[in-house]
Amino acid sequence: TAYSFKNMVIEKLGRYVIVEEIGQGAMGVVYKAVDPLIDRTVAIKTINLDLSKEELENFEKRFQREVQSAGELNHPNIVTVYDVGRTEGVAYMAMEFLEGKELREILDSGVVLPIEKIAHIASQVAEGLGFAHERGIVHRDVKPANVMVMKNGLVKITDFGIAQMSSASRTMSGMVMGSPKYMSPEQVVGQPVDGRSDIFSLGVMLYEMLTGQAPFSGENVNAIMYQTLNSVPPPPSTLSPNVPEMLNFIVAKA
Repeated sequence: TAYSFKNMVIEKLGRYVIVEEIGQGAMGVVYKAVDPLIDRTVAIKTINLDLSKEELENFEKRFQREVQSAGELNHPNIVTVYDVGRTEGVAYMAMEFLEGKELREILDSGVVLPIEKIAHIASQVAEGLGFAHERGIVHRDVKPANVMVMKNGLVKITDFGIAQMSSASRTMSGMVMGSPKYMSPEQVVGQPVDGRSDIFSLGVMLYEMLTGQAPFSGENVNAIMYQTLNSVPPPPSTLSPNVPEMLNFIVAKA
């Protein structure tokens, strides 16, 4: 099972030599590893496949499709995916290893980012998403945990298509794909999504960066979803007086 796999010490995944565990994702573990062929340090995300045979076949098809689309996304604001593979019960993706911090971590640290910095982060995420949308690829899970801010200020979007892939897994079915606080109304009601859904999520993220709080919140998933569908949050400047009118407009439009 996926459970027993988690407790094993893994030394290799495919040809990649595992150096250390660097995080726990929603679907598996993230490792720092080395590709011995070209002596390159990579990050490896694993996806636990605790699936029936039929589900596994479905996942395989989807995995290939998503990975191909991720492979097309060659852009400075999108994490590069180098390779994918599968060993028993675990699918994995090898991607560029980034020295930086998740935007989630930065926001959780309670630091108040200057307006210019916030605009700089949001515009880079918008650049990356725009590039993907031109190619018909939707992220589906834009949120601060999927945005990396590098030491030099460069911003990269991670986990393209992973939300789509993991929805093939029954173990995830308790959770609507995406993260409730950042989901677009279309996602909340289960309609098909296009790039505009990602823009909505970026707007939610921008709101949170500007005000320190989420525009849609509630005691539980249903309450958050109700808010997303029915409420219009107050402009960011009502909570954070130094927000310029133009950013109120951008947030509202998103």
